[in-house]
Amino acid sequence: MIRVLVIDDSVFMRTVLIDLLKHDSSIEVVGTAEDGKEALRKIEELSPDVITLDIQMPVMNGIEVLEELSSYENPPKILMLSTLTSRDAELTKKGLDLGADDFMLKPKNLGKVRGIEQELITKIKHLITIPPVRNKPVSRGIPADNIVLIGSSAGGPPMLDSLVSSLKSDLNAAVVITQHMPGGFTASLAERLNRISQLNVKESENGDILHVGKVYVSKGGYHTIISANPDHSGRMSGKITHSKSPPVHAVRPAVDKTFASAAKVFGSRTVSVILSGMGSDGGEGMSVLKESGGRTVVVKEEDCLVYGMARSALERNCVDRVLPLKSIPREIMKSVAALE
Repeated sequence: MIRVLVIDDSVFMRTVLIDLLKHDSSIEVVGTAEDGKEALRKIEELSPDVITLDIQMPVMNGIEVLEELSSYENPPKILMLSTLTSRDAELTKKGLDLGADDFMLKPKNLGKVRGIEQELITKIKHLITIPPVRNKPVSRGIPADNIVLIGSSAGGPPMLDSLVSSLKSDLNAAVVITQHMPGGFTASLAERLNRISQLNVKESENGDILHVGKVYVSKGGYHTIISANPDHSGRMSGKITHSKSPPVHAVRPAVDKTFASAAKVFGSRTVSVILSGMGSDGGEGMSVLKESGGRTVVVKEEDCLVYGMARSALERNCVDRVLPLKSIPREIMKSVAALE
């Protein structure tokens, strides 16, 4: 059993989280707390394996709790729950710096809170099983000849945990992840993935050169455009250009923008993957990648919270393989090796 302590100043949120977690027989909610001081007392008393931690609380907030827990010899795993505000985005990143293990966003609409059940349960289980990577190799700064492109939306972050943590350090490609997420939170996602990956992960910056063995998380609020970057010898690699052009499919960053632009630069030297996500973003871009000779993969429906994005690609008959999530990292490694 995974023992969980729920910490939130909202009675409604505590009640909902308890109810959601009861749906999984491997999780036991051992207690609740409504502020940081009570939380620290309950952690000492109950020794939970995982805590869900609200950021904004009276008496003692979530950041102050993390500062206290940093001195503990064996603190519980920590899942922060954050609202969609720029202030919470800053605090979420600070929380990860202070030792929080992961974060997830509370829905804007309280009526949709119950839609987070699968993500909540999956993240808690991941916290127990995925250790941080030690002694990560330093990026060699070699411009990438090959590129791996990953697109995801609703239900995507837990899948990214599993996929990115399973990629090997000798991957001969750059990786670009475009996850639908508001501005401010993609930096926290990148920091989280960097902890559990053998590869170096960062939030994308305008002008980033795509290097071998490096993962770039598309910055929220901008489209990530892959453009050509010839060096002094004429060798062609790629770089990231941020664009504030209008949203596509009501989102920015849009997977279609990243996929289609990468096809123009890398052509057949691409491997693209679509994970869980609502809507049709990614289908058109994957079709362009397929036409340029790239390798295309989508995850199986049973692994997804929502299957809209992957289905959009399948409906365009541009998918080479449909695989369970656990098989995708191996498929990426194999496909990139075949490009060499």
